[in-house]
Amino acid sequence: MEGSTLPRHIRHVRKSSATINRFHVFIHSIALIALIYYRLSFFLQSAETRADAAVLPWLIMFAGELVLSFMWLLDQSYRWRPVTRTVFPERLPEDKHLPAIDVFICTVDPKKEPTLEVMNTVISAMALDYPPEKLHVYVSDDGGSSLTLYGMKEAWEFARSWLPFCRKHGIKNPCPKVYFSSVEEENGTEFMAERRRVQMEYEMFKARLRAAIEKYGSRNESIRSSGDHPPSIEVIGGGQVEMPLLVYVSREKRPSHPHHFKAGALNVLLRVSSIISNSPYLLILDCDMFCNDPTSARKAMCFHLDPKISPTLAFVLFPQRFQNISKSDIYDSGLRCTFSVMCEGLDGLQGPVLSGTCFYIKRVALHGSFIQNGKDILKLKESFGSSNEFIKSLRQNYEPCMNRDGNCFSAMQLRETQLLASSSYENQTKWGTEVGFLYQSVLEDYLTGFTMHCRGWTSVYCNPSKPQFLGSGVTNMNDMLVQGTRWMSGLFDVAISNYSPLVYGPLRMSILESICYAHLAYFPLYFIPVWCFGIIPQLCLLNGIPLYPKVSDSFCMIFAFIFLSSLSKHLVEVLLTGGSFQTWTNEQRIWIIRSVTCHLYGSMDAIMKKIGMREASFLTTDKVMDDEKEKLYQMGKFDFRTSTPMIAPLVILVILNMASFMLGLVRVIATGDWDKMLLQVVLSFYILIMSLPIIEGMTIRKDKGRVPSSITGLSFVVAVAFLTVGSIVLKD
Repeated sequence: MEGSTLPRHIRHVRKSSATINRFHVFIHSIALIALIYYRLSFFLQSAETRADAAVLPWLIMFAGELVLSFMWLLDQSYRWRPVTRTVFPERLPEDKHLPAIDVFICTVDPKKEPTLEVMNTVISAMALDYPPEKLHVYVSDDGGSSLTLYGMKEAWEFARSWLPFCRKHGIKNPCPKVYFSSVEEENGTEFMAERRRVQMEYEMFKARLRAAIEKYGSRNESIRSSGDHPPSIEVIGGGQVEMPLLVYVSREKRPSHPHHFKAGALNVLLRVSSIISNSPYLLILDCDMFCNDPTSARKAMCFHLDPKISPTLAFVLFPQRFQNISKSDIYDSGLRCTFSVMCEGLDGLQGPVLSGTCFYIKRVALHGSFIQNGKDILKLKESFGSSNEFIKSLRQNYEPCMNRDGNCFSAMQLRETQLLASSSYENQTKWGTEVGFLYQSVLEDYLTGFTMHCRGWTSVYCNPSKPQFLGSGVTNMNDMLVQGTRWMSGLFDVAISNYSPLVYGPLRMSILESICYAHLAYFPLYFIPVWCFGIIPQLCLLNGIPLYPKVSDSFCMIFAFIFLSSLSKHLVEVLLTGGSFQTWTNEQRIWIIRSVTCHLYGSMDAIMKKIGMREASFLTTDKVMDDEKEKLYQMGKFDFRTSTPMIAPLVILVILNMASFMLGLVRVIATGDWDKMLLQVVLSFYILIMSLPIIEGMTIRKDKGRVPSSITGLSFVVAVAFLTVGSIVLKD
């Protein structure tokens, strides 16, 4: 009785960090005001006074500095009130009082998402430390793959041995692949004998999957077309009380109907699960993000079952961690800043943004604002569609059709699930616009979480010392740039929509939370200052045109302070969150690379979609391991095998900076203009230091991951042409 009154979680406000952050914001803001004053004072001078100065480069640089200052200001909202949390799952009520959970796992293409990896995620979800009768696992197969269905049936058979083994011996890692790849300490002869037996069953399970892959063709020949197939729902293993329910869902896809990518698949799972199990809470997982700790569900319930915060709590977010990240992490695949700085800062406000995976969400939070007691059924159908059974599921006293006697479905109920998974069900409804996961952006999680917070919901960030989930991060440049472009396109979709955070958010949520959302939405705009700083000062350095104050001018200290203040604050944050100087260098480098490519192309893609020049697209990140690319990644070498539009801008920028730095330095030494040109020399040198891997890939590397000589040659021509034309324009 005493334990029931104890708190199930504690929030720790990091007051010292907040104080330091606020002081830094104050000092840095004063410096930015001084910078803006310096630039404005130039433009306010008389035409005669600034006759010898190049107005256009100054104007471009000022625009870049304003955008960068604006983005920096938005970024500081994460640092206003960072918090951490501690949970006490042992204080939860007895198992019989715990609510049910539906687990949603989405997969699309077995060629890019190996079936064995997906099944390990499925099995790890089934092995969560939670009452099995209250756990239901749904797999959305958007490719309509016979191999995925077969893999689920085999996974179910193996789970019949794996789950009892985990429960009996308290196995701390529910993913069989990870568990059997580690060395287990001797724990008695009986345990070791049982471990060897289960491991042998796992090897047989893998062998059957490999045979199935060969049967269905090279890495999978699906019987049905991934873009044109009818709905298919199959309950696997119904009637097993000691096993979680496993359900295969392949929604209908027709070329004539938009399918809305992952958001559409999740909405189908939301509807189908409503009439099968209708659990009040959902766990959303990517197909490669397996459960690394069986207690994540209980940790999430420490928040969801707290009567003080539960009425407004929409979801509990866990960080995404990755098992394949190297120590150097040259591509910043670990997303350190996102999950060690941004999420902790957001948790001190109204809560973290919705990430694409690793969160426990309340089902009712996805129903929009249309559920009210006594609401007219016709109005509900206008929002949720024509299914009477689904409308019934919206009631709190609804009994789903799933039972444990082995007779899961009647023919009528099966038809109902197929209706809910049909491609035309959402026509003339609110699905994707106000109900479920929203469709207005390919980054459905960000927009859906934003509208939830605007409706008054809150969220919580839980970051235990042991990663609750582990996935596969990108380990080559092509995947990093493709993924980054998709993210930037999705974010900018929201920035230029009716949901733009600085317009739609401030009256509906806390101002700081709205600013955090705005920073993410406008994040692609970083391409403007990076491109400005990457070409304009260098062009002017080559032509002896100063853009910054003289070293002897007191304003020179302002520019130097802003530059060093930003770099040092970033370095301190990296070190305090467990990173190293190398981590800081890699993050600086990747920020430049992404700004030059992903941010630019993502912004262009969003604008083109907005004006109707192209349709939305979603490229799945390849989860298949490439040994050659993996070797380069582990060695800390960039793999430059990507498309020309992705790599060429980087090489052009590097060649332009190399030429400007060397020729400009010769000019400065010859003329003795150090006082005027020093800051431009330093800026160009900094960019070259950050570009060393690209320079190495252009010059001394001979492996397959080097920059192709054709790209280097093309980039050289473009860079020389730009410098020539730019010099002519500046002289005129």
